[in-house]
Amino acid sequence: MVDVEVVGSGPNGLAAGVVLARAGLKVRVHEAAATIGGGSRTLPLMEDGAVHDVCSAVHPMALVSEFFTSFELRRRIGFAIPEVSYAHPLDSGRAGIAYRSLERTVAELGADGPAYRRLMQPLIDSRDGILALTLNHLLRVPKNPLAAARLAAAVLDQGSPAWNRRFRGEEAPAMLTGVMAHPVGPLPSLTAAGAGMVLGLLAHAGGWAIPVGGSQAIADAMARDIEAHGGEILTGSRVHSLAELGGARAVLLDLTPPALVEMARGRLPEGYARALRRFRFGNAACKVDFLLSGPVPWTNSEVARAGTVHLGGARAEVAAAEADVKAGRHPERPYVLVSQPSLFDPTRAPAGRHTLWTYCHVPRGSTTDMTEAITAQIERFAPGFRDLIVDSHSSTAAQLGEYNENYVGGDFGSGAVDLRQMIARPVLAAHPWATPLKGVYLCSQSAPPGPGVHGMAGFHAAKLALRREFGLGMPALGIG
Repeated sequence: MVDVEVVGSGPNGLAAGVVLARAGLKVRVHEAAATIGGGSRTLPLMEDGAVHDVCSAVHPMALVSEFFTSFELRRRIGFAIPEVSYAHPLDSGRAGIAYRSLERTVAELGADGPAYRRLMQPLIDSRDGILALTLNHLLRVPKNPLAAARLAAAVLDQGSPAWNRRFRGEEAPAMLTGVMAHPVGPLPSLTAAGAGMVLGLLAHAGGWAIPVGGSQAIADAMARDIEAHGGEILTGSRVHSLAELGGARAVLLDLTPPALVEMARGRLPEGYARALRRFRFGNAACKVDFLLSGPVPWTNSEVARAGTVHLGGARAEVAAAEADVKAGRHPERPYVLVSQPSLFDPTRAPAGRHTLWTYCHVPRGSTTDMTEAITAQIERFAPGFRDLIVDSHSSTAAQLGEYNENYVGGDFGSGAVDLRQMIARPVLAAHPWATPLKGVYLCSQSAPPGPGVHGMAGFHAAKLALRREFGLGMPALGIG
């Protein structure tokens, strides 16, 4: 007899499975695809021996989320943590470089270094309190009011039209804009600033980690733990209706709100179902993977030391590209995220080859292949890049939506990231992971705390299910 059915084997579904299996319950995880992992899959896309992260590649939250630290992920898999967390090249060989060392970052920013320190140091000093706030549910009263106040001050500083007031040069504001543009949306905005400030503080307080062997290693570690504690994982197992899972006392869904409505087949109260149907999805990404014959020849050699590179030029240019996407246009010079994991993890590619991970923002549902625009943007800051391309593999926004049904129209955040929808995600409730149906919980990125490979939506949903359905507390999640 199965106690718990989990639908979806993305990071959140697997996190829920870990918690519930560790509590001594019989857990079964269903995955419609042939492989587990959802947003943390790694696959061979081109040449034998070269593997590519299909969705997420660099994981700032993997070392700091409450679930992953309790699970002791760092002891289970290897991580490369570059000395340069991210870089933002500009024309004429200039670049903003976010070193793990705040002191070095400040020194390299010259006249804007002290202003950058005044923005980031209070956040770094309040790291744990800020993470406890942002990786939970924003409706809850902050346990650390000082941390919340410091984050709010930084968000207001960088989330308003006055975002340039503290800086004189281009490098520091460009750096901040690049990290704030991770969620697809207009710039400046409070939600973009919130995401950027958290990611920025982690760049200097722990670093941005790259899993050895690929992001799949994170999913595989959780899957092994579920199976070691008596759980079962079924791939190629598509669940069409909640009625198929009727024997379990708890059902956890790593799915979008519209998918929950469809699976419920009329069982949800109409008001709740209507709210789920109103859930909004954001704009999207076009993903392009490259196989290269050598490292990207960045004009500024320090950029090659970064695990993540943000392309788009100066602050105003990045904001203009994001405005194009919001207006339904494909930018001529898009904002591009780039990572060359084979520089830090040689297991990713055979000798003489390198893997390059990129994506740019596009309107939701786009069928436009942005390979040329991405290539041109890299060539702009790394002349000679074209000569290194051995092969490439692109996924349009529409194709990303087909690959992962939670990425509706290519929205890899599984729901628009704006202030209203970060508070009411997917509905305004004290416990938004719970649904009106007895024993049914939503544990995807469409629930708090939202996008990212952190496992926290699954962690929160599983903790709630343990208490409400089984009268159990949280089990120990660590090794041994």
